[in-house]
Amino acid sequence: MITQPAQSQTSTALRFASALSRKTDTEAAVRDLADAVRAQIGQGTFDLAFVFFSAHHSEKSHLISTMMREELSVEVCLGCSGEGIIAGAEELETSAALTLWVACLPQVRVTPLRLAFSQSQDQIQMAGWPESSAEASTFILLADPFTTPVHDVLSVMADRYPNGKAVGGLAGGGHGAGENRLIKNGEVFNGGLVGVQLTGPIAVRTVISQGCCPIGERYVVTKAEQNMVYELGGQSALRRLQDVFESLEGSQRRDAHRALHFGIAIDEHRSRFERGDFLVRNLVGADQKAGAIAIGDLVQEGQTVQFQLRDAKSASDDLHVLLAADRAKHRQPPLGALLFSCCGRGEGLFGCTHHDSTVVRERMGQIPVAGFFAQGEIGPVGGKNFLHGYTASVAIFSRPDDDQESR
Repeated sequence: MITQPAQSQTSTALRFASALSRKTDTEAAVRDLADAVRAQIGQGTFDLAFVFFSAHHSEKSHLISTMMREELSVEVCLGCSGEGIIAGAEELETSAALTLWVACLPQVRVTPLRLAFSQSQDQIQMAGWPESSAEASTFILLADPFTTPVHDVLSVMADRYPNGKAVGGLAGGGHGAGENRLIKNGEVFNGGLVGVQLTGPIAVRTVISQGCCPIGERYVVTKAEQNMVYELGGQSALRRLQDVFESLEGSQRRDAHRALHFGIAIDEHRSRFERGDFLVRNLVGADQKAGAIAIGDLVQEGQTVQFQLRDAKSASDDLHVLLAADRAKHRQPPLGALLFSCCGRGEGLFGCTHHDSTVVRERMGQIPVAGFFAQGEIGPVGGKNFLHGYTASVAIFSRPDDDQESR
């Protein structure tokens, strides 16, 4: 069975298309997808393609890679296995699925990337990557969670490409090192990272929905070391946490037992804090004797923080609000999108299927959308790139707002 989302309807030169196959026969699925996108977008060369596939197709990933080059003329083709597959307004979390997303990007520089990491290396080697540059660009990254130090990669990229934003996800479907698959053009890898850098006349807007609502008061960290927070506003951090928990009622208190998090303000100079102003991190433990709490990241004294609660309603509201805000902010309409949603979301969180993909379609329109359920999501918050969890990371493609041809 093949599903064909409508081609992006636009008079601009940027063109996108996507398709989904539920066939378990990998060869037949890829052939159907190639036919489907050609029917939507026409013959000729595609500048960029992404192919995402469930674990059912992982053993045939070399066939996927080969057929992509044989069936379609693609300059850069990237892909990976995922915990589940997202295509259009559908999310297939457990069944066999393969989706293809293609783009024609005239005048846009499309640079494929590959990074392999060895524990014996003293530093990350980025052979073949573009030279350091302050030019604005977008990186779309797909990485294996078992073999790639994503935090370190993003740190190196921040120094090397200070105006580069990164979005993407960590491959899934496997249960250990060597079981996930990554595709870069005609090659298949079972570890490391693949990606692409986009520069030129295209806008790639990012919406990073961490799915939390702030609870309690904001505090300044007054004593901390590494990831241990000892004092908030001059009092025991554990006491502050207990106060927040006791202030909750009903369902919120039940949710807090499993979904209470810690938000770190990105920009301390803001006079007010809103959605997207906090980097949400897990609470990973507590030290009763010291009155401290442990956070899944480094915390510094002087930072503004606030406890956060994640539940289905908060996650849904957050994605709706952020996508609506993006649409209202930009003059140019969305033409296509990639969606990297945490495998901890989906039906398990929302109690219904197709939540994130449906919200993207509702807010962005009937544009070509593809993605996968990831083991971690990459995206910028407050102008800095981070690795997230329980997040929906969306890359929205459009013409630049200052584009003269569309006026």
